[in-house]
Amino acid sequence: MLKRKFGWTGAEVPMIGMGTWMIEGDNRDRNRDTERRAVEALRLGLDLGLTHIDTAEMYGDGRAEELVAEAIDGRRDQVFLVSKVWPSNASYEGTLKACERSLKRLKTDWLDLYLLHWPSSSYPIRETMRAMEKLVADGMVTFIGVSNFDIEKLKAAERALSKQRIACNQVQYNLKYRGMEQRLLPYCTEQGIAVVGYSPFGHGNFPSSESPQAKVLTDIARRHGRTPRQVALNFLTRHPSTFTIPKAGRPEHVRENSGGVGDWKLTENDFAAIDRAFPAPRRDKPLEMI
Repeated sequence: MLKRKFGWTGAEVPMIGMGTWMIEGDNRDRNRDTERRAVEALRLGLDLGLTHIDTAEMYGDGRAEELVAEAIDGRRDQVFLVSKVWPSNASYEGTLKACERSLKRLKTDWLDLYLLHWPSSSYPIRETMRAMEKLVADGMVTFIGVSNFDIEKLKAAERALSKQRIACNQVQYNLKYRGMEQRLLPYCTEQGIAVVGYSPFGHGNFPSSESPQAKVLTDIARRHGRTPRQVALNFLTRHPSTFTIPKAGRPEHVRENSGGVGDWKLTENDFAAIDRAFPAPRRDKPLEMI
């Protein structure tokens, strides 16, 4: 798996990682078989070099973190491990305690990156960022960042810091949701902030096989000996500041995701065809809840 520098940090991180939203299954199909398959998928991903694993305290009420711990047992040093504090827990003391709980569930002493999952309406950003700096000072977190922040809120988070820098902004980014390319991505690039895109295949709305958009992806995929989803991942990581974290719920999906980058590249004609099929909006759209 190809790696690139994670913004200003200098850390080398895989361009494609693994997301863990609902890897434990939903309320209808949550069982040990589903969880075992998720652990198998994560372990396969590590074997394939997808060593950037993203999770959060709210994913399965912490169950996703426990499954990650099972998957990375004995391999912690290979992993760029990320978790997040939920905004309702983002007071100064709440952030510290949330991180402690995540570390316990993950069975590790530190996180490579800790994010505020969403802007909090309950606590001022300066309070959360003060706690984040404390976590870094105490060696519990290496880098800090935010998720689902627009430019104005991102700048407020930066101003709230006195000793550390924002390393990452994680936002939704897929072929049908490209608003962040207009203003947010250029700003983050200028500031050396890595942009990690989640839900690279959308939310159940990846182009259906009969749609004109799917035909574009299929034609490009056929020329490169790839799949339409691999084409999408290649396109979404074309910018040197971007990373992506497709869900790692099934081994077969992880194996396919791992082929999204490597010894092949989309051509300028490919980029142009995708741009025509999935035009970016002229300005950033409001961020949506997930």
